[in-house]
Amino acid sequence: MLIRRPTQSELAELRGIAEFQFKIPGFLLIPDDVRVAISPNTNRIRLVLRSGVKYLALRARDYRFNLYVPAGIVLNNYLPHPYIRVYVKDEYTSFIASGKTLFCKHVLVADPEIKPEDEVLVTDSTGKLLAVGRALIAGWEMVYYKRGEAVRVREGVSSSEEN
Repeated sequence: MLIRRPTQSELAELRGIAEFQFKIPGFLLIPDDVRVAISPNTNRIRLVLRSGVKYLALRARDYRFNLYVPAGIVLNNYLPHPYIRVYVKDEYTSFIASGKTLFCKHVLVADPEIKPEDEVLVTDSTGKLLAVGRALIAGWEMVYYKRGEAVRVREGVSSSEEN
C-alpha cells in the first residue's frame, strides 16, 4: 500500500464520514497531520494512520470507519456519555482490555441507540476505555440478554500497548 498525505478533498471526505458516523466535528477525529494508505488496485483510501500507527480503517462495503484504540481514545474524550459506549462489569475489565470478545452477561449498561454493525467503545464502569469493536446486537439487547456475543472486540487497550 502506498502511504501519503491526503489531499484537501480527501481530508474533507474523511471528516465528512466522521461527522456522519460519530456525530462530532470531523477535525476533532481527523487532524491535519494524518497519513492515508491507498490500495494499489483501486486507488482508494483503506487506512488512516496517525503517528505511524493504525488510527482508522475505511470499510470498502459501506464506506464507514473501523476504529482502533488511538481513535477510540479521542472519541472517548469528546463524545458525551453513554453515546456509542458499552460499559463492562468491573470484574471483566482485564479480560476485555486484552482484546477478548465481550459477551452479554458481562455488559453493565449500553447505549440503547447502538445498532448491529455499529462501531462501539467498550469502557469500564468509570468510563475508561478498554477496547474498541463492532456491535453484534442492538444496545438494548446487550443488557436484556444473558447469553451470546455483544461486541466483537477488534483491539483492546492492553493488546495495543504490546504492538
